[in-house]
Amino acid sequence: MVSPSAPLTLWASGYNGIGGLGLGDIVSRSSPVQVGVLATWSQITSGQSHSVALKTDNTLWTWGYNTDGRLGLGDGAHRSSPVQVGTLASWSQIAIGFSSLALKNDNTLWAWGYNAFGSLGQGDVIKRSSPVQVGTLSTWSQISAGQRHSVALKTNGTLWVWGQGTKGQLGQGDIIQRSSPVQVGTLATWSKISGGMYHSLSIKTDNTLWGWGQNTKGALGLADVVLRSSPVQVGTLATWAQISGGYQEHSFAIKTDGTLWSWGQNDNGQLGLADVVLRSSPVQVGTLGTWSQIVGANNHSLAIKTDGTLWAWGYNTNGGLGLGDAIKRSSPVQVGTLTTWTIIAKGPTAQALLALRV
Repeated sequence: MVSPSAPLTLWASGYNGIGGLGLGDIVSRSSPVQVGVLATWSQITSGQSHSVALKTDNTLWTWGYNTDGRLGLGDGAHRSSPVQVGTLASWSQIAIGFSSLALKNDNTLWAWGYNAFGSLGQGDVIKRSSPVQVGTLSTWSQISAGQRHSVALKTNGTLWVWGQGTKGQLGQGDIIQRSSPVQVGTLATWSKISGGMYHSLSIKTDNTLWGWGQNTKGALGLADVVLRSSPVQVGTLATWAQISGGYQEHSFAIKTDGTLWSWGQNDNGQLGLADVVLRSSPVQVGTLGTWSQIVGANNHSLAIKTDGTLWAWGYNTNGGLGLGDAIKRSSPVQVGTLTTWTIIAKGPTAQALLALRV
């Protein structure tokens, strides 16, 4: 098991047409390649051909596709290598979809980039090319970015959403977009969040799993394909520990026993169930209880086991699985032989793999 305090290097593979891998060029890779030589990275998230990362000194770095100012650098120029955003060393958490979100050490929330549906939470639909604070509060504790909507938790355990709501993904009981944060219900019992393409997932403090939003491919895990515009519990179990809403209407969760479960769209084998059959209820991936992290990316999926090994499956035309080829997989396949992987990029990850390891 990799120590969380170990110095971490950054590695990338997959589609690189706009420099989203951070390797200084636009050449795609089918096996992981190290980004630079530094071992100073602490967090990584990947969007639609752009990436955002934090270093151990709490500085914020971005690279890749920069239409709508998604890199936060004050302009719209693409970058193929990491560039620091501003000069501050006070960032603590990052999340990106089409928009970018970040928390500072003082629990303030900041956003920049794409804003056509109000996903920046600024009360308007004007894009920003530099980080702008969302409101004035310093009570934010967790953030997640869907494709065009945003989800966040406050320090008091309340759940807040904003942005595109046309698929019910804001959980407000309607299909109306919001350009400023609004609370979901009145409960203060939410503990984990994940925004998918047009749906949202959350785990409560009692380890129950909840979903809402678009459900045409069964991404909510409710054994049907009916849209929900308010949170609905997935099954009756109180054994869920981690969640990841994928960006092709699929979802993942890890239970408290370390087992991995998937459901939703499966046209490229992204559920890891050795077929391409859609599931509308959670199905266990294999039989092992050794999974520690999971990311439902675009048409592919990435996971880390408790032994520090990295696994990938699903769509692979651009080598985003890191397996040295362009062949899609419908079951988890280990990436290389190393046991030193510790963090995989969260976000829509457009056909790429980004991960940190010792």
